[in-house]
Amino acid sequence: MIDGEKAKRFMKRQTKGDASETGLIRWVTPLLTAEFGGKIDMKDGKNTEDNALDQIRKDFSPIKDAEGNDKMIPFNSSIKFNLLIRDMQKDGGHITVFLKGAPEKVLKRCSRMLLKDEDGNITAADYDSGLNDGVEAANSFFGLQGERVLAFAKADLDAEEYPSDYNFDTKSWANWDALQAGGAGNKDGWFPMNGLTLVGLVSLNDPPRPKVDVSVDLCRHAGVKVIMVTGDQPPTAAAIAHKVNIIRNPELEYQTILDTEMIKEADGSERKITPEEAFEKCNAIVIHGDKLA
Repeated sequence: MIDGEKAKRFMKRQTKGDASETGLIRWVTPLLTAEFGGKIDMKDGKNTEDNALDQIRKDFSPIKDAEGNDKMIPFNSSIKFNLLIRDMQKDGGHITVFLKGAPEKVLKRCSRMLLKDEDGNITAADYDSGLNDGVEAANSFFGLQGERVLAFAKADLDAEEYPSDYNFDTKSWANWDALQAGGAGNKDGWFPMNGLTLVGLVSLNDPPRPKVDVSVDLCRHAGVKVIMVTGDQPPTAAAIAHKVNIIRNPELEYQTILDTEMIKEADGSERKITPEEAFEKCNAIVIHGDKLA
């Protein structure tokens, strides 16, 4: 079965993971093929394409534990990111920590960002307020289109401090995550999960299934209140809820009112609307899970 899948074009292959993982693999494969794989060549109806991802995984393998399992932190809905440690030492690289997840969870762990200069060279710059504003604007723009936005970050580790046989502790990381000062001396197995370098954002279009909006209307007419629970960030959640008729008037959503509306006073002056006034005026609300907790 594996050989049969490899004989297919990359767009048709089955992937291990959810829709986002599938989208990422199908997007990145042709970008990497020229460097890590062979040319896409169809002869006699048969695919002779090399798989770039297979080559990358062979050259830059994950760090393993004693049982042969990948050193990683799996994604879950509470942390909203996943982490993998790969040996990138081929051609002078480093052991590297890679982090992927919700922008609000990844960005707060970054202190630098990759940038391309006029000559096309990639350099890392301090992640200051100016860069942060640009990243947040991009995140908001894509989120408001109803697209799923993921942030990617990395940390290249010092080879002397983190040799290939270092025992990375990815099991009890939550116990030492807050310990940033002093590096690995704080605990055996410690490695940096803050001060990372932001690689960039990726936006994926994950549209609602057909006729969901019709089903929501039928529920509403039957007296059923529809509530959506999602792992997406609030702007994306609001946009998707509007597409499927859960939010009928986006301008009357609580956070939108709170962010945009002003109240004119009797003396002609204006002030921002209060949370209480916005709550009275809204007919829909998007609540972040952290606030519920």
